[in-house]
Amino acid sequence: MHKLGLVGVRTSWRTIADGEFFCPECGGDRNYRRRTGKRRLALLGVPVLPRGEVGPVLECSSCGSHFGLDALDHPTTTRFSAMLRDAVHTIALAVLAAGGTSARPVREQAVSVVRSSGFTECTEEQLLSLLAALAADTGRLPGTYHDGRDGLDPCGTALAIELHEALEPLAPHLAPAGRESLLLQGARIALADGPYTGPEREVLTTVGGALSLDEADTERLLAAARTPS
Repeated sequence: MHKLGLVGVRTSWRTIADGEFFCPECGGDRNYRRRTGKRRLALLGVPVLPRGEVGPVLECSSCGSHFGLDALDHPTTTRFSAMLRDAVHTIALAVLAAGGTSARPVREQAVSVVRSSGFTECTEEQLLSLLAALAADTGRLPGTYHDGRDGLDPCGTALAIELHEALEPLAPHLAPAGRESLLLQGARIALADGPYTGPEREVLTTVGGALSLDEADTERLLAAARTPS
């Protein structure tokens, strides 16, 4: 209670929900209580007059700090890791679908990239099965995409949608270096069997856009990936 002589304001809190969030104060995943409150003017510690409602707020169960509901927009560490794994997996599938899977170096690089993201038991067979399912849904086989001159999306509408759905929610929570790293991982898959093909470049351009990289940065990174380290 904030004391003003014998008079103060007291807040009575009520918990309406709970869950897990990333606490900005603790710097990690914590449980929270979603709470609303009512303020009352108190005389000698006894509430006597209503002074309006407070909240809702999120109260960290560890440090007790209060935050606005927008704190839930930041993914938990567990959720962030899952989003990152899914993003890498989606990029790998999109590049394979655009460039084809006939070259062993491409398949091996795709598996290596996906495993390093956290899918440690990923195999070539699993990726090829997913691509076959994708081809069955779209009626289009990997490596047979149009060049865009007829107005069709060279990387396939379904793939473009998948890329945006996987990458756009993640991009605001990644530092620029993290977003660039995702694009470069896709570029390394595409380059494993030689220079970019037209469809591969189109997919990677889509990846850059979904990651909020501007066209100049995307082109710079794709060029840099071609340069031996």
